[in-house]
Amino acid sequence: MAQALREARAAYAATEVPVGCVIVREGKVIARAWNQVETLKDATAHAEMLALTAAQHALGDWRLEKCTLYVTKEPCPMCAGAIVHCRPERVVFGCPDPKAGAAGGWINLLDANPPLNHRCEVLAGVRGEESLALIQSFFREARERKKAGEGRASGLAGS
Repeated sequence: MAQALREARAAYAATEVPVGCVIVREGKVIARAWNQVETLKDATAHAEMLALTAAQHALGDWRLEKCTLYVTKEPCPMCAGAIVHCRPERVVFGCPDPKAGAAGGWINLLDANPPLNHRCEVLAGVRGEESLALIQSFFREARERKKAGEGRASGLAGS
């Protein structure tokens, strides 16, 4: 999770919602990413989505068996759906997202939805306070910039 937090800090520095993701297989990091919704002008450029794509390329397979995905915030429904399709064994996340979380927030697509073809073991709250503090600080600063007339508070959407 330390490396996922490092990715989240890179997102913060780029004025993106500070979410970072790392995918590990057999003790080795095979992919890492941070939110780039604003940078890429792509609503699907969440940290998890970018890391999933990088991991698939690293393995040469869309199936991420024997992998663990670490992400600093609970995945949204889009990311959780993609995670299920890629089939990692485990998902570890930092802070919960009660409004849009899909790993136990308002719905659990990862390990409690019988119609889906795969279930992931989920471990929530790992370095959650640190993850939440980073997100809260980002949005506090974004609101202050907006009040100061610096235009749109960049990165307000996205995971």
